[in-house]
Amino acid sequence: MSQEALSPAALGFLRAAVVAPELQVANIRFNTRIIIESLRQAAARGCRLALFPELCITGYSCADLFYQSLLQQQAREALLEIAEAAGDAQIAAVVGLPIELGGKLYNCAALVSEHVVQGIVPKTYLPTNNEYYEERWFTSGKDCPLQIIQFANQTIPFGTDLLFSALNFPGCMLGIEVCEDLWAVQPPSGNMALAGATVLLNTSASDEVLGKADYRRGLVQQQAARCLAAYLYAGASANESTTDIVFSGHCMISENGNMLAETERFQFSTQMAVADIDVQRMNHERLRNSSFSAASPNQSYRNIQFNLPGGAASSEEEQKLLRPDLSPTPFVPANPAQRARHCQEIFHLQSVGLAKRLKHTGLTKVTLGLSGGLDSTLALLVTQQAFEMLNLKREGIVAITMPGFGTSSRTLKNAEQLAKSLGITLQQIPIKEAVLQHFKDIGHDPKVHDITYENAQARERTQILMDVANQVGGLMVGTGDLSESALGWCTYNADHMSMYHVNIGVPKTLVRYLIEWSADSVYSGATSDVLKDISATPISPELLPLGENDALVQQTEATIGPYVLHDFFLFYAVRHSFAPRKIYWLACQVFKGHHTPQEIRDWLRTFYKRFFASQFKRSAMPDGPKVGSVALSPRGDWRMPSDASSALWIQEIDALPS
Repeated sequence: MSQEALSPAALGFLRAAVVAPELQVANIRFNTRIIIESLRQAAARGCRLALFPELCITGYSCADLFYQSLLQQQAREALLEIAEAAGDAQIAAVVGLPIELGGKLYNCAALVSEHVVQGIVPKTYLPTNNEYYEERWFTSGKDCPLQIIQFANQTIPFGTDLLFSALNFPGCMLGIEVCEDLWAVQPPSGNMALAGATVLLNTSASDEVLGKADYRRGLVQQQAARCLAAYLYAGASANESTTDIVFSGHCMISENGNMLAETERFQFSTQMAVADIDVQRMNHERLRNSSFSAASPNQSYRNIQFNLPGGAASSEEEQKLLRPDLSPTPFVPANPAQRARHCQEIFHLQSVGLAKRLKHTGLTKVTLGLSGGLDSTLALLVTQQAFEMLNLKREGIVAITMPGFGTSSRTLKNAEQLAKSLGITLQQIPIKEAVLQHFKDIGHDPKVHDITYENAQARERTQILMDVANQVGGLMVGTGDLSESALGWCTYNADHMSMYHVNIGVPKTLVRYLIEWSADSVYSGATSDVLKDISATPISPELLPLGENDALVQQTEATIGPYVLHDFFLFYAVRHSFAPRKIYWLACQVFKGHHTPQEIRDWLRTFYKRFFASQFKRSAMPDGPKVGSVALSPRGDWRMPSDASSALWIQEIDALPS
């Protein structure tokens, strides 16, 4: 595999800019110069596409000056000059200008690329209410009979039915609408998306009044989400006329509802926001969305083919991915306030799921294996909240510690202290003698610390939990999490099994945050202290005998790899179906300085090998609540044959450049 195969463009990322240029109303020479300068700056930053505001060549607030033939003629000449300059700078652009055709004036957006005008889209909806008066000057493009126009010896497609396919960028199709089109009941971009447009562009001139910016931002994000597309919005700058209204230069780039970039408003200098749009991701979202595939556009479109300039980025700056949403912990929000809301919502989802199961069965008691580790602690906190929802006595929560050959004094002490502070029932049932008897029964040497040695302990603990649940007339709550299920890091018919699996939708990186959040926000005193110590405890199944001074000799992440990497792999492999090379490249971006490319490559190989090999366990997993966008239940989100081969994915990983 070549290095070119790992370039941002080859992985589906399109770098785009939204620009609110400095402007002088009706000064076309000045405006053209600023637009060209902005194009060069955007191209220097690795952008292949730039979007400018509505009527940016003339200024939106020209009013009756739009009738002036000189203004119209100069605007057309400026468009050709901008097309030439964009071609020289190796960038495509969408700019706005008025165009007179057949005695009618149209408010238009023009796409320029490779030195020519590729097509012109007239505005459909013309606001003529409140402060707007566009029908005084312009005609809607929806009824225009012209499909092509002659423009300085160029034959240019014209109309509201144009879509632009980038021949050299698979999956990238542009759809263009103008300002008010977005605010309409049925924006044209909706039909464009259904016809295949993945990148929607709105050249706009929306003025500012109190509260409008938030509303506008919501419109852009909602349309991007509804269309499963990237939505680029460029608003007219504060340099427009302020005779009666004020403009702010509000520009945004949103992808499927996620805001990637936004300009600072109310600036007189040129403002530019740049982001890398994941076109591959948008196409994948559409593939898996049955509502999208079932819908059809209610009009036909002409497909204009063109080439996106650029794409041969070589500088280190151009190779950096400009995406604020790219995080080493995609399951955990970076913003503390958002993370707190996230944690509270997840607790509610888990607790309501368990409470409903208890309510349905009429059971008032549960058993739960309490090890003093992360997963069992979270399961206990969730169970306690479910009991509170149903007004059940805490004594009905029967937590059982089952010390074995590798149980440390730290985890055992934490389990006991946590149970005591929460006021639940705690039992201790050592498993050493039972497991040794089992070894004798099956003829296994207890000095051989193999998988039989480990799994026998896990199954003995599950047997105890199941049997005590029957004994007390209760339900056994499982503790395993989403990451363990993905990697198969659970013993079949042991911790793999339960009567209700409350943690099955929560990845390991999020489990730790949930416990830390509980320690800081929900509990206090002794309970908070023990939760913090549990969160700081190394992850271990504690199945192998301890070393000197009670030292752990078995740490999970040393065996299967860091959970922070595996959760990253899981998110992009399952949620977005990215190929291994794209996941590897993204991981190299976010874990630079923490994990080497070779480490990432090796653990990625481990992830795929284990993920495929463990499907048989997931095919038989018990009920449990889905809490996020990634879930592996065979009855819900993830259907995969247990006998599927990982060879295709492993071959791509092995082909990655050293």
